[in-house]
Amino acid sequence: MSRIRDTFAELKDSGRGGFIPFITAGDPDLKTTELLLVELAAAGADVIELGVPFSDPVADGEVIQRASERALKKGVTLFEALRCVSNAKAHVDIPIVLFSYLNPLLKFGKDRLAEEAKRAGVDAVLITDLTLEEAGPWIRALRGRGIDLIFLVAPTTSDERLTRIAQQGHGFIYAVSRAGVTGVRNEVPRDAEPLVKRVRAVSDLPVAVGFGISTSEQVRQVWRFADAAVIGSAIVSEIEKLADSRELVNHISQFARLLLPARPIDGELVG
Repeated sequence: MSRIRDTFAELKDSGRGGFIPFITAGDPDLKTTELLLVELAAAGADVIELGVPFSDPVADGEVIQRASERALKKGVTLFEALRCVSNAKAHVDIPIVLFSYLNPLLKFGKDRLAEEAKRAGVDAVLITDLTLEEAGPWIRALRGRGIDLIFLVAPTTSDERLTRIAQQGHGFIYAVSRAGVTGVRNEVPRDAEPLVKRVRAVSDLPVAVGFGISTSEQVRQVWRFADAAVIGSAIVSEIEKLADSRELVNHISQFARLLLPARPIDGELVG
């Protein structure tokens, strides 16, 4: 069992939902990214997704697109993102997922990626635009070094394809709550719960729901039917607002805590 599966097993045993924040490597700078990884873990994150900056992030809304642009202007690459993970892992022990588009990874090379990711302490890789048909060599390279390959599913994913993804995926399945791009929404999309039910019908992997989750109440709603909630744009937007502030890391730590609903432990609620 992978460290991610171990984490979700612990969450299930304790009756808790998972909290998965997302940030972009190098936004606003690499040192701050490292500090944010540590502080988000301290704030209650169970898993963290670290985005690799990319020039054409078609699945992302404007907030995360701008984060990628800011990081790229500072020359941040996949190599620097891996170094951030390595430095942060000296201080935290929660799983970190490398979140990337395929192109930067292709340039790096799948075998080199697998080796460097293992060395850095990456627990899983999520490649947003990697098709199932092309995933075999990546699965073998990553799993050969104990790294999970996470797949995305959407409300438009067919039942047949869901079954095939369930057979190939590891760690957890990322359920995109709605068609379209990332971004803050006022409510959890109606398609999210039916999608999770469809995934559960074909897979025993944990299911995390993302795209549009931005408040504590929305996280609580997601926990009613899924194993974890992913929050990206809401956090990245706060980073953008305070990019030049010395209080950025502390603010994001406090903001993350506000996003985390009370969790039941031994019959009691704790914040």
